[in-house]
Amino acid sequence: MTGVPAPPHPPSSVPARPGRVSAGVCHGTLGELYQGPLRHGAGERDIAIVSFPVELHSWVYFTPGEDDPAGPRGAPPLGEKARAAAGLFLDRFGLVLPPGRLSAHSDLRVGVGMASSTADVVATLRCLFRVFSLPYDPAAVTAILSSIERADSVFLDEFALYLSARHRVVRRLGRSVGFHTAYVREPGTVDTSAVTPLLLRHYRRRAEEYGRCLTDLLKGFSAADPAAVARAATDSAVLSQEVLPKGTFEALLAHRGEFGADGVFVAHTGSLAGFLFTRRPDPFVKDDVSAFFRSLGHQCSFAQGGYG
Repeated sequence: MTGVPAPPHPPSSVPARPGRVSAGVCHGTLGELYQGPLRHGAGERDIAIVSFPVELHSWVYFTPGEDDPAGPRGAPPLGEKARAAAGLFLDRFGLVLPPGRLSAHSDLRVGVGMASSTADVVATLRCLFRVFSLPYDPAAVTAILSSIERADSVFLDEFALYLSARHRVVRRLGRSVGFHTAYVREPGTVDTSAVTPLLLRHYRRRAEEYGRCLTDLLKGFSAADPAAVARAATDSAVLSQEVLPKGTFEALLAHRGEFGADGVFVAHTGSLAGFLFTRRPDPFVKDDVSAFFRSLGHQCSFAQGGYG
């Protein structure tokens, strides 16, 4: 199967051509395969995530010239966080943006658990490295992200156990696991910062269960066993249901075997929930899953997640 593809070369290895459009692209997520507590340093507990990369993207373009003649009519400008990232980039490298226009496009919905703002920031920075023909600098990307928001690990092209508030990669988990997904977006959004105290209290109560879940997940990644990863992701979603419940979750959990799904995933601090399949579901399964989600009052979406 095809997951999120690795770029064929570092973003800066092909210099931007004078007078031509430059672009930066970053994939988003379908929530997380794990979100829970992790002790670090002197034993302090923090929120750790294993983001679930998805084959959906944010794009940022720079078109030279005042009128952006090459850009689509009405192309949206950068959002607030992406604009902040552009300003920090220019300050960091002592640069001035040449005449032209930065514009954006995204597959990713805002505020539902698809890492839309982080993907916008990373796409902006990748675009600017191209504009100025600078070597791509992952450390600069991380430093700029840390000045703007807690982030998902979408700046990596592999799975990772990641402390989102500290912008720290705890363990790289590779590219050997991938899934097909069927998912829904429930109404509403979640303010991650606002619910952090609630999550930390829940994590303290369920520390032992989260520890087992994370151990099983990491073993699944080490063994390149997507079915084991799917089981651990389901356990993480079940634990999340206790603190930030999804309206469709219990039905998904009860009916996953009916559709041959290997697990259930959620955006732990978002509004996505869906099935994990280690093999591509055939058209008849897609028909049945779509009808099932519609019976719950939601439109089904399909996407490939992960790698492998």
